[in-house]
Amino acid sequence: MPLTQSGNVSARRFEIEGPLLLQVRRFGDHRGFFMETYSQRDFEAVGVTDRFVQDNHSLSATPGTLRGMHFQLPPHAQAKLVRVLRGAVLDVIVDLRRASPSFGRHVAATLTAKGAEQLYVPAGFAHGFVTLEPDTEVAYKVTDYYAPECDRGLAWDDPDLALPWPELPDGPLLSAKDRVHPRLRDLPALF
Repeated sequence: MPLTQSGNVSARRFEIEGPLLLQVRRFGDHRGFFMETYSQRDFEAVGVTDRFVQDNHSLSATPGTLRGMHFQLPPHAQAKLVRVLRGAVLDVIVDLRRASPSFGRHVAATLTAKGAEQLYVPAGFAHGFVTLEPDTEVAYKVTDYYAPECDRGLAWDDPDLALPWPELPDGPLLSAKDRVHPRLRDLPALF
């Protein structure tokens, strides 16, 4: 993963074009730390040029809570900037851009509060995560407002995708909605 840096932000690229794993510099002392979690100037310089319009925050009390795989259709497609405030997740995204050479491929990254990593998810990707610790809190910025008529999902357990979810003895804790998303092969061309 090649590294790009600007100001207090460094970005690593994946083999799939678009997503970035970002690291923001922390300034610490005996009191704790300070960090700029988002600086439009620095993020644009490393390749995140989207305009974010909404911040979301989730709490998952139980390890093994799986939220995903979610996306919104155009004209309300969303790019996301995801970070963990407390705990840890395995974050997974799948390329849904039909014309992309990486269509159907995925990227996975562990995001932790301690490490302060952020994952940039471009529009055109399904996004989901599974919590690895109790009381995990995730915050993410999005580039468009929630639009229920454009809300869609992809099966988290699509066997054709072989997503790298960890072994969970009792299986993942899922919402009713996340249990019934279609497989990739059953989705029309969306992006």
